[in-house]
Amino acid sequence: MKNKLGLIQGDPWLEPFEEAIKGRYTYFINKEKELTNNGARNLSDFASGHLYFGLHKQSDGRWIFREWAPNATAIYLIGDFNNWTKNETFRLRPLSNGVWEISLDGNLLHHGNLYKLRMEWNGGSDERIPAWCRRVVQDATTNIFSAQVWNPQHPYKFKNESFVPLTKPLLIYECHIGMSSNEEKVSSYAEFRTQILPRIINAGYNAIQIMAIQEHPYYGSFGYHVSSFFAPSSRFGNPEELKELIDEAHSNGIAVIMDIVHSHAVKNEVEGLGRFDGSYHLYFHDGERREHPAWDSLCFDYGKNETLHFLLSNCKYWLDEYRFDGFRFDGVTSMIYYSHGLGEAFTSYDNYYNGNQDGDAIMYLTLANKLIHEVNPNAITIAEEVSGMPGIAVKPEKGGYGFDYRMAMNIPDFWIKTIKEKKDEDWLPSAIWWETTNRRADEKTISYAESHDQALVGDKTIIFRLVDADMYWFMRKDDHNINIDRGIALHKMIRLITASTINGGYLNFMGNEFGHPEWIDFPRDGNGWSYKYARRQWPLVDDPNLKYNSLGNFDAAMLALIKSQTGFSTLPINKIWDSDGDQVLAFMRGSLVFVFNFSPVKSFNGYGFLVPPGAYRAELNTDDVAFGGYGLADDKVIHHTQHDPLYAGEKKEWLKLYLPARAAVVLGKQ
Repeated sequence: MKNKLGLIQGDPWLEPFEEAIKGRYTYFINKEKELTNNGARNLSDFASGHLYFGLHKQSDGRWIFREWAPNATAIYLIGDFNNWTKNETFRLRPLSNGVWEISLDGNLLHHGNLYKLRMEWNGGSDERIPAWCRRVVQDATTNIFSAQVWNPQHPYKFKNESFVPLTKPLLIYECHIGMSSNEEKVSSYAEFRTQILPRIINAGYNAIQIMAIQEHPYYGSFGYHVSSFFAPSSRFGNPEELKELIDEAHSNGIAVIMDIVHSHAVKNEVEGLGRFDGSYHLYFHDGERREHPAWDSLCFDYGKNETLHFLLSNCKYWLDEYRFDGFRFDGVTSMIYYSHGLGEAFTSYDNYYNGNQDGDAIMYLTLANKLIHEVNPNAITIAEEVSGMPGIAVKPEKGGYGFDYRMAMNIPDFWIKTIKEKKDEDWLPSAIWWETTNRRADEKTISYAESHDQALVGDKTIIFRLVDADMYWFMRKDDHNINIDRGIALHKMIRLITASTINGGYLNFMGNEFGHPEWIDFPRDGNGWSYKYARRQWPLVDDPNLKYNSLGNFDAAMLALIKSQTGFSTLPINKIWDSDGDQVLAFMRGSLVFVFNFSPVKSFNGYGFLVPPGAYRAELNTDDVAFGGYGLADDKVIHHTQHDPLYAGEKKEWLKLYLPARAAVVLGKQ
């Protein structure tokens, strides 16, 4: 056993696939040796392409620009500084291995200048935005994108040099800068910093996960069709404002995680990398593997060292330049399977080792995790991976991919299926317990009831599934509506059991904590380019007369309770009772007792559980009037356990409670 990788030691069912797992690990090790010149340098040294390529102001005042374009026959720098015409002064010279370079007098380019490349190749030519450029802007009139010289006289200086995220547990507020305003517009980094960040701090989250940072030509893509991988989206503001936002978050103990898209790229040629130097496969696959069959995008070829250089440098760039605390990698399932996971059932371990796996993509992800933690040992990496591939959140040396966490994507799917397909009396505690606690023992997960995915057009948020159109009419606190009362009660219970059973972290999408109405729909041709549904209606949660306010208060109280227990996510979870007949579930975590009564009609008086002897008092009750409940139980009562000689040797006594229907209570030992 001692020669086996840790992944296999922890799961004997993986032994038949030992050769495949070791083969992946060996491929990663060999590639790392190749990229680091057999250890003569480290991965961080290799992943420094952003310091070489692109536009840079040198210490002597001159500008230098470099680009990799092996298929090009000539490249010219064009822009508003030369009337967008090519001339010999701005012609790049070829170096070796497809690299082109130009050195310019410092007075030829200035901060704010717009520029592009005039790329020529055998049989054609066109304008291109540099692949490594750090700033891209869109003309408000023509909608044309251009690179922009960014060299401010007073660049932002970070105040926090050694921020360390709090991760036990990680409480993530998933957000989108552009849709964070109550107004029907695209919001900014600065507005988010001054108006939204304080809300997140007050709500009790310790991390934000920002979507759509990398520049993307179509706003409605939610940032998933990236065109310029090194440029923060200029529609939200400038680079210094993003840095100030991140620094302000750090000042308040908030980690900032970036949603990074390395699973595919936009097909656009003028704005993106689609046919950058006239070839179709510079960073991408050629042939039938070039285009993603479901996403209308291009698939990276992770087997090319130049692609590895580009993407690994991209990881390091965001960590170093902007001080992001880590990444949530989007579309990992799509990356690691030749089929992109489309049409796959993933019902057995055979599905993970059947030749459908892209060894190059697996190698890249492992290298990326190794690099990220080399650059910042406290960095956070999260995999959005739906297939359940073993080892995603296991360290590379144990045979894993090296992520710190994987998204528990089974949980939101379970809640959607339950709400859609089951009557309330069929919500079974045994099934709820299984779904919220079913995970690999060697991997940490991020649990969530719903993310942005469940809020986009074509889907529904949990609150909208529960109450539907009644939301428009009966959300005042003095309104009485059975459907609304049911929805609010279940909304709180769903979140409480999802958050209280975490083994790594918990995630919520911006506004969903207070039951934000309706869906997310970005401006598009089909809705008249409206921003009505691409915003967050904060006045709803701010209004003390509305039930949204009650839900927001509950979410904050729930997080405060979780944070009151040191190392909450690492505490063992001990189930002490479940009854599908009664629809009652109870478990302990640390000194807290969590009790759920999912029955829509049955309340119980004197319902008993065996717990450690002592006195207990309610710390959180979903039925509290302050949280939109009925206040049926007296939470001021101290509950003393009752001795039973049958259990004296187990040091357990009976805790007997009044359990209202469709409510949950958390008790702490006094």
